[in-house]
Amino acid sequence: MEVSLSEQRPRLVLLAVCLATAAILLDEAGRFWLASHRLGSGKLDRMERGATLMPGNAAAWDDLGRLRQWDFANPDIPGAIADFERAVATDPRSAHYWMDLAGAYEAAGDPARARDAFLHAKAVYPASAEVAFYFGNFLLRRQQYAEAYAELQFAVRTDPSLLPLAVSRTWRSSEDVNELLDRMLPPQANAYSQALEFFATIHQAEPGLEVWKRLLTLHQPITLTRTFPFFEELIHEDRGDDARRTWREAILAAGEPYRQPPNGSLIWNGDFAREFANGGLEWRWVPFPGISIDFDNEPAPGGSRAVRLDFNGGSNPDLWAPRQYVPVEPAKNYHFHAYMRTQEITTESGMRFALSDPNHSEAPDLLTDDLTGSHPWTPVDAEFTTGPQTHFLLVQLRRQPSRLFENKLGGTVWIADVSLVPSRTLPERASP
Repeated sequence: MEVSLSEQRPRLVLLAVCLATAAILLDEAGRFWLASHRLGSGKLDRMERGATLMPGNAAAWDDLGRLRQWDFANPDIPGAIADFERAVATDPRSAHYWMDLAGAYEAAGDPARARDAFLHAKAVYPASAEVAFYFGNFLLRRQQYAEAYAELQFAVRTDPSLLPLAVSRTWRSSEDVNELLDRMLPPQANAYSQALEFFATIHQAEPGLEVWKRLLTLHQPITLTRTFPFFEELIHEDRGDDARRTWREAILAAGEPYRQPPNGSLIWNGDFAREFANGGLEWRWVPFPGISIDFDNEPAPGGSRAVRLDFNGGSNPDLWAPRQYVPVEPAKNYHFHAYMRTQEITTESGMRFALSDPNHSEAPDLLTDDLTGSHPWTPVDAEFTTGPQTHFLLVQLRRQPSRLFENKLGGTVWIADVSLVPSRTLPERASP
C-alpha cells in the first residue's frame, strides 16, 4: 500500500516515527558506548556496571569473572562463579566460557561440578585440542591418569605445538616415563624427539634414555641435530658409555653413513672426511673474530683431509676450537696423536692441542708443545692418563692469548689425522 506524503498529516507521522527510531538508536548507542567504556576500564566496580548495561553480552560476564578470580589482592571465587554461570547461560555454545567456569569450580574445591563443566566444553567443541589439553590437566591433578592421558594424547595429535607442555605436565604429575611413553606420547619421531629435548632441559638423562630406546623402535628417520641437547646432558652427567652407544645409534637412525674411526681411535671424524656437525660427539666450531676456517684439498698425512685456519693479524685470540668431547675410561693410559703444519704464525704463543676433563677441574690435563713460525707437517704425540673419575676428554686446538705488546696473531695453521687410542692398541704411523 502506498502512503501519500503530499498531505501534512502523513508527513508528520513519518517524521515522528523517524525521530522515535533515531532516539532509540541513539539511546542504544549511548548505552553501548558507556558499557564498553566501563568494561574496558579494568576496574571491577565499573566493569560490573558496564556488564549490567549489556545483560545479553556473555563476553562481558566472562571478563568480569576472570577479573574477580584472578584478583591476587582480593580474589572472589564465588563472585567469579556467578559471573561465569551467567556467561554460559547467555551463550552455552562457547567452550571457553565453560572452561572458565570449570576452573572456578576447581578453585572453589568442587571437582565434580568442574568435571561437569569440562564435559560441557567438550560437548560444545569436541574437536578442540585446547579443551582436551585443559581437561587432561584437570584429570592429572585429580590423579585420574588413564582418562587424562587419553585427553592429552588427543590434544597433541590435534595440535602438536601443545606437546612440550603436555610432556612437562605428565612427567611432573607422575614422574613415570613408561606411563608417558605407553599412554600419552603418539608414536611419532617428532613427539619422541620433543620428549628427549624436555628431559635434557630438566637434566634427567635416565628417563631420556628410555625415550631414546623407544624412539629407535619406531624405525622412523631422526634428525641428528635434534639429539644434540640430549648429548649435552649425557656429557654433563658424565655418561660416557651411554653417549658412545647413543652416538652410533643416532648416526645410523639419521640415515648417515657410519664409519668406525680407524686404528681403534676414540675420536670421531679424526680424518675430517665429514663436515663438522657442531654437536654430539662430533667436531665443533664457533666463529672467532679475525679467524677463518676451511677444509684444505692439499695432501695431508695419514690420508686425512686437512683443516686450515687463517689468522688476519688483527687480534690476540683465545682459541679453543675445533673441539670434540670424547668418551674415555677413568684411570687409563691413552696416546694422543695429530699432525700440524704452520706458516708464519706470529707471536710467542703458538698453536697446540689441549686435552682436559670437562667435568672435573682437578683431573690431569695435557698441553702439547706449541708451534710458532713456519713448520712442515709435524707429528704431535703425547701419552696421557685419565683421572680416576674422568669419563670424557675435551680435545681442542688451543692458542692462549699472548701477554706481549706485539701480540696480534697472523699466519696459518693446518691440522690433520687426529686420534686418541688406548696405549695398548697404539697403531703404527706412516711417515708424512
